[in-house]
Amino acid sequence: MSSESNLDDEDTFKILIATDVHLGYLEKDAIRGSDSYTTFDEILQCAKANQVDFILLGGDLFHENKPTRRCLHSCITMLRRYCMGDTPIQFDIISDQKVNFNTTQFPWVNYQDENLNISIPVFSIHGNHDDPTGAEGLCALDLLSASGLVNHFGHSTSVEKVEISPVLMQKGSTKLALYGLGSIPDERLYRMFVNNQVTMLRPKEDQDEWFNLFAIHQNRSKHGPTNYIPEQFLDEFLDLVVWGHEHECLITPTRNEQQLFYVTQPGSSVATSLSPGEATKKHIGLLRVKGRKMNLQKIPLKTVRQFYIQDVVLADYEDCFTPDTPQVTKKVENLCFAKVTEMLEEAERDRLGCPLTPAKPLIRLRVDYSGGFEAFSTARFSQKFVDRVANPKDLIHFLRKREQKQEIKDEVNVDYSKILKTTAVEGLRVEDLVKQYFETAEQTVQLSLLTEQGMGKAIQEFVDKDEKDAIEELITYQLEKTQRHLQARGVTTEQDIDTEIQKFRDSKKNTTEEDNDIREAMSRAKAHRMERGDDDPLDQETLNDLADVNMDSDDDSVPAPTTRGRGRGSRGRGSRGRGRGAATSDPKPASRSRSTKSTAPTQNRSILQAFQASTQRSSRAKVSTSYQADEVTIDDSDEDIPVTKTTRPPAKPASSSSSSSSFSKYGSQSQSQSTRGVAFDDSDDEEFDPFKGSSRGSRR
Repeated sequence: MSSESNLDDEDTFKILIATDVHLGYLEKDAIRGSDSYTTFDEILQCAKANQVDFILLGGDLFHENKPTRRCLHSCITMLRRYCMGDTPIQFDIISDQKVNFNTTQFPWVNYQDENLNISIPVFSIHGNHDDPTGAEGLCALDLLSASGLVNHFGHSTSVEKVEISPVLMQKGSTKLALYGLGSIPDERLYRMFVNNQVTMLRPKEDQDEWFNLFAIHQNRSKHGPTNYIPEQFLDEFLDLVVWGHEHECLITPTRNEQQLFYVTQPGSSVATSLSPGEATKKHIGLLRVKGRKMNLQKIPLKTVRQFYIQDVVLADYEDCFTPDTPQVTKKVENLCFAKVTEMLEEAERDRLGCPLTPAKPLIRLRVDYSGGFEAFSTARFSQKFVDRVANPKDLIHFLRKREQKQEIKDEVNVDYSKILKTTAVEGLRVEDLVKQYFETAEQTVQLSLLTEQGMGKAIQEFVDKDEKDAIEELITYQLEKTQRHLQARGVTTEQDIDTEIQKFRDSKKNTTEEDNDIREAMSRAKAHRMERGDDDPLDQETLNDLADVNMDSDDDSVPAPTTRGRGRGSRGRGSRGRGRGAATSDPKPASRSRSTKSTAPTQNRSILQAFQASTQRSSRAKVSTSYQADEVTIDDSDEDIPVTKTTRPPAKPASSSSSSSSFSKYGSQSQSQSTRGVAFDDSDDEEFDPFKGSSRGSRR
């Protein structure tokens, strides 16, 4: 059996990935005050034990924007203990470091500083908790950067546009382009994506040979029309996206079926809220990259405090008690006592053989007392477990569901609660769901005049932008156009009319004519709305209150739109709390390019225009499951590749001699014409082969 060390050769990048460490969370708590420091120490120990090339942090290293002295002292002490030493660095940085590290007066990677001995470089973007503030735009990471302990990258100073220049690394024959984008208010970044103001630079030379890794710290789950970043907004040339800010550990990479890149969500390393998303097992990732292939090994954290959460609906225990039962409050309390005791026993069983796990677990029992029940004293109840749990003050949480409106009974009794579920559909857009419906529906339920794409776009405008006339205008426009077509053809009989309509409809599928028809219909709907004097739905802040918010908060009422639950804990000043949950897939914006400018004002811009995709797709050729013996010429010179910003090349293939710059500027959602593909394997077999994964499919 081959060991892992034998598989890690001079061409393999080994990267430890972690996000949302939240150093300093509840540091004044007598029981939980050291949890974040202990776990960060374990993360750094793991990096040193696995001899990684560098550590990648996805934001929120600190819990507070202004960390305390104890917090900074502990962080600096651990970084100095584990990341400084004489171990040689095995990879080179060949990009312009003055662009990569633009927030420091020492614009070079710390391991190349002649005054420092760095054995494990740390690269980190900032999060929403430790984001830059003040006139100087500095954050806590800038302090660590100035001291030479952390390489802070991904900081954008402009509020109008974002340009992301990668840190280009090379180890042996493997080339790694590390992109990073620190936390930006979601609404602002969403608007920038829609308005083609997000640009990612790519090396012009040998684009197909670079493995593109992107670290981002934004809302992944939808909290309103624009209060998140859909995965479809990100460029399709990316290979792996490390998503910070979401605390639920979903570290196993999932593939986005539209963009064909993988997304890993490591989650937080400390529970900052007593919500279901925090109850999952905490992991960090050991990423191996060799050539165009990757593998992510999940590493469970052993020092994380156990957390168990359970829901109890009192109305479900009709056999035991009802609101009218004598001493019902005492019986409810006894039921809760039994539930908490069961979770404590489960925690004790799971802790056996894990001496590093803290003795006192976190326990949360959420009690739904709807239906006439009364709550008992949580303070008195918690006294029974004060020596056994880490959170006795918030052990019990009472909540009451909102009363359901009386069901309207008619001849068609439909249970919409079973049809409309708030689960995320990974990688699917509205038009994809419409297309799937009509493909699986019976033959009697088919579109005659409209195409699936047109109907999907109209529904998308209705749902995402509240464009009330979108569907009606599309139907009216297509009906008028079909009538003119039939009159021009001189069709009279009913059978010929049906046949001609079918031919006319099929002839427009996936063509420019279909796109133009949709655009014209949406323009009509927008014009009608403007005539009525309605405001742009995107600018109506009240929609945030009506949006479906998938939160991990324990509050039984929907909070104000400026507060996103307790998923990240209190931030203090400038709070931009964000929730957790599975990713919600939304439509994809158009190719970003400076040559394309909107003539309409920003507030009146149709998202459909931003989502309009080119009919041609870049191809992603399949990659074989074994390495090919490619001859690679490695330049060992110390000269940096000059960065010359250029506009995006035209759609036609450009000759290799047409440009001499080292970077090409691609707007977000740029369509690559090159063949690409990344193999991935997350096998946990004992015989560990980090690069035996299957290839990704081709895209044309």
